[in-house]
Amino acid sequence: MKTCAITGHRATRFKFKYNENYAGCKRLKKRLHDQFILLYEQGVRRFLVGGGLGVDMWSGEILLRLKELPEYSDIELVIVLPHPGHDDRWDERSKKRMAFLLKHCTEHLTIGTDASPESFYKRNRYLVDHADYLVAVYDNDRTVRSGTGQTVQYAEKLGKSIILIHPDTGIVSSLS
Repeated sequence: MKTCAITGHRATRFKFKYNENYAGCKRLKKRLHDQFILLYEQGVRRFLVGGGLGVDMWSGEILLRLKELPEYSDIELVIVLPHPGHDDRWDERSKKRMAFLLKHCTEHLTIGTDASPESFYKRNRYLVDHADYLVAVYDNDRTVRSGTGQTVQYAEKLGKSIILIHPDTGIVSSLS
């Protein structure tokens, strides 16, 4: 079964931050939706999402909505959490959204044991190691150190097919 992992910057790096009513956020979600359908048409059925705010949560929600449609009912959503309690500091609404994803996903797993950078690093490596494709909401700015940038570079090193979606322009490009 073909698998796709999804990664992205925290929404604080985007022009629209976490404002989901902003046109740029709506465009980004539409780009994610469209890429998931294209990947499905290429045989991808399993999608790995990292369990963070912003891109991870939005992707999980988009995939669950697709899964409700008869033609996409075989989609598998796997939530890969960095450590237990990763959402302890989130607001209640975000916690409820994540709880919904965890309740309705195909599978979820927790990679690390504590809230250390190592747990996030291992989670990101797991995503790439278990995927054929990587969809990254990433501006490809290599001058800024980020977990998303490291994840994309690791996927490049392994020769994975990478689809980039620029968070501010919505431009879709490929690194493969």
